Amino acid sequence: MIKYSLIITFGILLVACGEGDQSSSNNRLIDAVKYSAGKSIYSNTCVVCHQSNGEGVEGAFPPLANSDYLMADKNRAIRIAAKGMDGEITVNGVVYNGVMASQSLSNKEVKEVMNYVLNSWGNEGGEVTIEEVEAALAGK
Repeated sequence: MIKYSLIITFGILLVACGEGDQSSSNNRLIDAVKYSAGKSIYSNTCVVCHQSNGEGVEGAFPPLANSDYLMADKNRAIRIAAKGMDGEITVNGVVYNGVMASQSLSNKEVKEVMNYVLNSWGNEGGEVTIEEVEAALAGK
């Protein structure tokens, strides 16, 4: 009887653990589909400087992964993604002084790439809407 109970308990634990893993896998799959347009834009316009892992190149191109600068001001991040920037910034304690040219992205493309970046490589930045992109670019 004890052996039978242990087998049932072990089976229940396996099913419960399997369901948890399945849910996590499903969430990753949903995110991959949800952010696929942004990932494609990133791969075509951002990856050369910021790298496929979002870590950039220290001293030359700032990281987007776990970036204090990126996460500190969503509107600023939107403007940079849309219009580029130049000048000195400090990201995660490292000073960068360079130029990021405008990538000539549409507002929709800015929204898509921002949502990908804000939710990749350890970032938990939520999402931006097209209205937020338009407002940030209008200076609101």
